[in-house]
Amino acid sequence: MRLITFEYRNQTRAGALIDDRVIDTALDPDLPQDMIGLLAAGEPALERLRDLAENPEAGIPLAEVRLLAPVPRPGKYLAVGLNYADHVEETGLETPEFPTFFNKQTTCVTGPEMPVHRPRISDKLDYEGELAIVIGRRCRHVTPEQAREVIAGYTIANDVSVRDWQIKAPTWTLGKSFDTHGPIGPWIVTADSLDPHNLELKTWLNDELRQHSNTRHLIFDCYQLVSTLSTVCTLEPGDIIATGTSSGVGVSMKPRGYMKAGDRVRVEIEGIGELCNPIVEEPDTACY
Repeated sequence: MRLITFEYRNQTRAGALIDDRVIDTALDPDLPQDMIGLLAAGEPALERLRDLAENPEAGIPLAEVRLLAPVPRPGKYLAVGLNYADHVEETGLETPEFPTFFNKQTTCVTGPEMPVHRPRISDKLDYEGELAIVIGRRCRHVTPEQAREVIAGYTIANDVSVRDWQIKAPTWTLGKSFDTHGPIGPWIVTADSLDPHNLELKTWLNDELRQHSNTRHLIFDCYQLVSTLSTVCTLEPGDIIATGTSSGVGVSMKPRGYMKAGDRVRVEIEGIGELCNPIVEEPDTACY
């Protein structure tokens, strides 16, 4: 099943996408209407959505809604670097013996077809197409064998990176957290619908295929990542874990293949779909 957050008639709600019909949680007053609440409600809530979808007249046509980031503001957005063997090779670094985790600040999250800003402060804007885990249950000290039980599903992430700012901060957080640099979506595919460790992953910049790999090449698989993180901190419904990117990133090209205004980046993952975003110049605005 595909879980979505959408905007309809100036209201934002969660639901499920069945074929081209949006099954709105508002159809049942007992269902939470936001994604984190829906995930926390667990399998009974998802089963209720399936029941609602049995009515062929239920639902809103997909063309009438706007899809948003499936988890608009996750409690945590964690990511891992150097997690594909081919990406490690292109960087010239050694294969890590332990996952290299970092944070993306959650204010970077944006959705499908939303513009990604090329920051005024840098022209070194890069893409990283990735499979992302969405946590479904509050958990701590999860073993790899238990991890699949706490995963709600999977979505697509583009870990947009400002490379010079990534280098400035040894934790990488600054270069990974610019506003709009966390596109996710277009939906969450529930964990019972796919094998996360055998999915083709491709990233295009405009019409050029830049990345092509398979999640079977992950150095640390999804369950190991969840287990490791849950040893340190409590994971909660809606938390996002991006699993790393493959070779083909712009910083490793000669000449560099950075993104610029007018470009369009598309990440496709087998069994999930595609996440597309246009690149625009950062607006000349400020917040106080």
